[in-house]
Amino acid sequence: MSVESPPQPVSAGHLIVRQLEREGIRRVYGVPGESYLDVLDGLYDSDISMVVTRHEGGAGFMALAEGRLTGLPGVALVTRGPGAANAFIAVHTAHQDATPLLLFVGLIPVPDRGREAFQEFDLAGWFGSTAKKVVTLDDPSAAARVVAECVHIARSGRPGPVVIGLPEDVLTRTVGTARSVEPLSVARPRASGAQLTELAERLGRARRPLAVVGGEGWTAASGAALVRWAAARSVPVVCDFRAYDAVPHELDGGDAFVGSLGYGRGEHAAALLDDADLTVFLGTPRTDVLSDGYRRGLDSETVLVLPGDALGHSGRVDQFIAADAPGFALDLAESGPTTPARPSGAAPGRLEKAREAFLRFSSPAAATAEAKGGPYVDMTAVMRVLRAELTHDAVITFGAGNHALWPSRYLPHRSPSSLVAPRNGAMGMGVPAAVAASLAFPGREVVSVAGDGCFMMNGQEMATAVGYGASPIVLVVDNGCYATIREHQEGAYPGRPSGTHLTNPDFAAWARSYGAFGESVCATGEFRAAFLRARASGLPAVLHLFQDPATRAPSAVL
Repeated sequence: MSVESPPQPVSAGHLIVRQLEREGIRRVYGVPGESYLDVLDGLYDSDISMVVTRHEGGAGFMALAEGRLTGLPGVALVTRGPGAANAFIAVHTAHQDATPLLLFVGLIPVPDRGREAFQEFDLAGWFGSTAKKVVTLDDPSAAARVVAECVHIARSGRPGPVVIGLPEDVLTRTVGTARSVEPLSVARPRASGAQLTELAERLGRARRPLAVVGGEGWTAASGAALVRWAAARSVPVVCDFRAYDAVPHELDGGDAFVGSLGYGRGEHAAALLDDADLTVFLGTPRTDVLSDGYRRGLDSETVLVLPGDALGHSGRVDQFIAADAPGFALDLAESGPTTPARPSGAAPGRLEKAREAFLRFSSPAAATAEAKGGPYVDMTAVMRVLRAELTHDAVITFGAGNHALWPSRYLPHRSPSSLVAPRNGAMGMGVPAAVAASLAFPGREVVSVAGDGCFMMNGQEMATAVGYGASPIVLVVDNGCYATIREHQEGAYPGRPSGTHLTNPDFAAWARSYGAFGESVCATGEFRAAFLRARASGLPAVLHLFQDPATRAPSAVL
């Protein structure tokens, strides 16, 4: 955090940078534009790193990953009109994923408004239904206050995106002796003793309780506390879709984690949701994907623990606790006799059976035997290699598509902030997220699993990785089609594939042309050595994996 010199005249653009410094922001991501030159000039002398990306969508996804991994809002800078349009995907993702994000958008000069000026658009009209707040900075003297308020809004309650418009002429105005302001503290509401007692009473009556965990802000302490609390009370714990790193999958003295809900979930997890007579949601509401399209678990007795409103929740609510979910988990662990060691009527062996089913489902050894030869790469065998080789705190990223079924099923998470993947199903997120993760945590291993379609949407950000010294390893799964849509076609329109074919380049050669490590892997037995070479290179790396085009998902558990 920088220390300010005595008050002196400063432009609004420079004051924005000073306030971001005071908020603890270390990096901003963006594509430069003439509409916010004064902010760029303020960054010249700043401790904040400006990471120049190759597309505004990549900048937005990198900022979103930063917010997901660090808890501070990620910051993206884009220009008006086309630049803002390209960044919209990250705002929608941050909105549906409940991730803190600030998007600064350069705007036309104030006198030009309403005249169909070059690249003019309606900022609130575009983003108003998708952001927590949309504000335009028309008063240069308010620059620091507006930034502080927007950071606070992005982090508070249910986190989300905030969009700040920056008129080009307002940024250059001098604001006298204005200076940065004290950052606003974020309230982390805690549960009352009475609420904990009521929950304990509900648990005491339940025979088939279930805990569903999700959202942001989970720490090693809060995740471990929840799992150990649940294990002592025979309460199975499942994670929301793509919130797999909220709690540790493996923990001494706490084997309560039994899988995840949503796309790619095991049948055992869906059965637990169907069968539960008490469901406790911590940090996530009961949403569309989690409930298989509003079809599962809607009528069970429900306790909802959220820091803000229950946006997206469906079905009954019997007890609502307005509390920070990770803090609530710590309170549960410290509540002692307030919550019974085991619900009085709990079905015997239920947790143990669920844990066994999860271990079978998540074991790549149970699904396939490694093929030493053959023309294609077996992704299940690849996951087995990664399970053996990845470091304990490795960060995994992926976008949307059938390729994500393998890492979400087979790669365990043992530490928080170890997953970045879009809960709204946005393609193109995996590579920029991996770049941002590598910059945010330079000492941690970062691996991204990308489909050939997903990779090409923002694969150019490998150039950003090379330019800024990031070193993610990206596995590109090449099956020559948009496999998720092809799978839907095979079910609804068998024998009539349409609009899903892909023609791909040599991804390994493409990566080498950027100065990254690149290698093609044509058979399963080649993968381990290739992965070790990529890791040893110390460079951003692309491993081009050729998959059987007929393979759509991991095989069934044997």
